Amino acid sequence: MVHMWKEFKEFAVKGNAIDLAVGVIIGAAFGSVVTSLVKDILMPPVGLITGGLDFSNKFIVLKSGADGMTNFSTPADAVAHKAITWNYGNFITFLINFIIVAFCIFLVVKAVNQMKRPAPSAAPVSKDCPACAMTIPIKATRCPHCTTELSQAAAH
Repeated sequence: MVHMWKEFKEFAVKGNAIDLAVGVIIGAAFGSVVTSLVKDILMPPVGLITGGLDFSNKFIVLKSGADGMTNFSTPADAVAHKAITWNYGNFITFLINFIIVAFCIFLVVKAVNQMKRPAPSAAPVSKDCPACAMTIPIKATRCPHCTTELSQAAAH
């Protein structure tokens, strides 16, 4: 049991596990913001353009309510009467929400990738001899293979 606890502790404090936890928390908060953006900012103008169409209240009654009623104003009203509905309006709203989230994540990843700097290239440790083309140490002043004298200017 002690060994398992030690393994769990090592896993939990690794950077990747903590980064993942932070990502999930931020993702959940970001999802709430995007949901509000879709519901409160984007859908009202779409509803205005479409003549007051509210996608969230679009549904089809598949089975009438327990009392035989089939005419409901909202999906919640239908559920209250034990009717079975196909809520395609919610799907449209969630689809728009998904597209916006995916586009925002694309923009964030693109920005992060642009901020990443390429790793500095390591200084060369070898060079080719101009006479015999053998690889020799960068600081060599004479090629050990063909004994050609190398100038210091060529070494840099």
